[in-house]
Amino acid sequence: MPTFLSTLSLLVSTQELTIILIAVSCIFVVFIAIAILKMYKLRSEEKKLMETNAFKEAEEETKDYSGGHLYGDN
Repeated sequence: MPTFLSTLSLLVSTQELTIILIAVSCIFVVFIAIAILKMYKLRSEEKKLMETNAFKEAEEETKDYSGGHLYGDN
């Protein structure tokens, strides 16, 4: 009576399993590299935006709504 492990070893060999795991890990490395590159691009873009006056102007244009009736300043 064959056991589960012996049946499983007939389906996938050690060499095939190693190749599959290497391929999957290479795909994940590519995804991580893309994510890191995007992170650095976003940081540099954010740095450029913070240096411009557009951010400061938008900050000045915001209104203060704390004087509304919900805060008891009637």
